[in-house]
Amino acid sequence: MKLVPTGWQTVGPFFSIGLERLCNENIAAAHLEGERIAIAGRVLDGDGAPVPDALLEIWQADAQGVYPGHNASNSAGHENRFRGFTRVATNERGEFRFASIKPGSVSDGGGQTHAPHLVVSVFMRGLLTRLVTRIYFPDDPRNAADVVLGLVPAERRNALIARVATGARGSYTWDVVLQGPEETVFFAC
Repeated sequence: MKLVPTGWQTVGPFFSIGLERLCNENIAAAHLEGERIAIAGRVLDGDGAPVPDALLEIWQADAQGVYPGHNASNSAGHENRFRGFTRVATNERGEFRFASIKPGSVSDGGGQTHAPHLVVSVFMRGLLTRLVTRIYFPDDPRNAADVVLGLVPAERRNALIARVATGARGSYTWDVVLQGPEETVFFAC
């Protein structure tokens, strides 16, 4: 077998052996209950140019608001049903797409409930550490009480909220903008 490195990165190159199974545009299997969603977007640099070699890592709870493996009482059967994780790469135009089910509200165990959201990590050339952000859903009344969204200045919150796409029900658009006035909100983790 010949080993071929991935594209050159500041912290690479990396070999992709065994990583393919982690990349999948469908987070939730077809038989799982929940509202089907699809999110498409682009990763753009500070000049608005597409980033063709970014990788987005998505983590999410299921429709009941439970992360796989989070609740010890149901984790054995839960993990077999819903992974709650995937990675998607951008294409040469900086575009990405993935499909899943809409997550439910998540309790943080401390009495706070978070609005339905997806956690997104961005990896790409030139970054030595990942960028972490969230995707929220538009017009969800639970957004107003979300403790994390509440930390973001009101004028910047739209960078975290997906937009309803024209066409199919449950379709959204959401872009990652790395710099500039429309920059996505990133969290220190």
